[in-house]
Amino acid sequence: MRVLLVGAGGREHALAWALSASPLIGRLWVAPGNPGTAELAENVLIAPTDIPALVAFAARESVDLVVPGPEAPLALGLADACAAAGLRCFGPTRAAAALETSKSFMKEVAEAAGVPTARWAAFDDPAAARAHLACVGAPVVVKADGLAAGKGVVVATTLAEAEEALADAMERGLHGEAGRRVVIEECLAGEEVSFFALCDGTDALPFAAAADHKRVGEGDTGPNTGGMGAYSPPPAFTPALQAEVMRRMIRPTLAEMARRGTPFRGVLFAGLMLAADGPKLLEYNVRFGDPETQAMLPRLRSDLLSAMLAACDGELARFDLRWSAEASLAVVLAARGYPAAPETGSVIEGVEDAAATPGALLFHAGTRRDADGTLRAAGGRVLTVVGTGPDLRAARDAAYAAVDRIRWPGGFCRRDIGARALG
Repeated sequence: MRVLLVGAGGREHALAWALSASPLIGRLWVAPGNPGTAELAENVLIAPTDIPALVAFAARESVDLVVPGPEAPLALGLADACAAAGLRCFGPTRAAAALETSKSFMKEVAEAAGVPTARWAAFDDPAAARAHLACVGAPVVVKADGLAAGKGVVVATTLAEAEEALADAMERGLHGEAGRRVVIEECLAGEEVSFFALCDGTDALPFAAAADHKRVGEGDTGPNTGGMGAYSPPPAFTPALQAEVMRRMIRPTLAEMARRGTPFRGVLFAGLMLAADGPKLLEYNVRFGDPETQAMLPRLRSDLLSAMLAACDGELARFDLRWSAEASLAVVLAARGYPAAPETGSVIEGVEDAAATPGALLFHAGTRRDADGTLRAAGGRVLTVVGTGPDLRAARDAAYAAVDRIRWPGGFCRRDIGARALG
């Protein structure tokens, strides 16, 4: 098989790591990739948003499968362009990707499918949104309707915070066009879990679950980020809860999307709140999560490429996945100043020592190498260090042992990943 993986982050390095181990793989390209993927595949300098160039490359190289990592190429219609060129793509069409690209569309689909979710309302007019806030009060959740790189959600504990989030999104343009329309939601209480299912348009297969740490500071303080760490499996997400989510959320959503003429294929990422009265849907995303993917894939014992092909070919009903009983925990190392203004260019040393730590893996994200091999920070979230072990405590210990071998004064990480599960 000849495979083109699209993206440049820690998620894509983890996907490249898993795909490169497939017995089916013949050649693997990553566009544009990073220094980590360069050790597993051939990086090609094509931006993830350059849809014509990606499709032209895939056609020229007779690629058997295109695997989008981030949401941006899907939002721009990569799967549609691949289909028009006769190429297989593990991802939804642009219309089906609206489950992520529009929070209000997602809520409409969830309501039509009978999926349990928070009460909500959508607004294009700031005055109307403020009037609604005055009625519902706080705590409340304010979401940019469109894509905002994981930073468009504010859980406001006071009315003043909610009004500030509204002004940032709708009037100050903090999230660009993505925030001109907002969704205001009931604030749900409970434990958050990220659950992933592979979908072929008709059938769905449970993939795995992880718990993410979104806020930048320890103790879940500070602004939201793309994710500062994750662990898998979350102890609170029992097999019974997984079966309930598949029955009440994933399969009804697939049926509703098919009814609308936009069948969903690829991976469906359900952000869940495990509330006292049962799991509730917070949001859908239409791709693997970051850093959840880095935490989940080390536990996968089945061939990822075969599973993706089954989803593309409508064969998930006859497919199954095997998982290790071990736990995995991922710690994100970010550049100082992240998420507001990360400082780039600082030298990173010790990554080889970290990767050699027993039970540890290291995935690159925002890194670059100089001509002499020096590794430097080149983004906000820069590295993900993953530990595995027989239980979550052992996985955490392995991860932080590896983190401590990295010499990077220009970076930081949270030291409490997994703490809420470990008590």
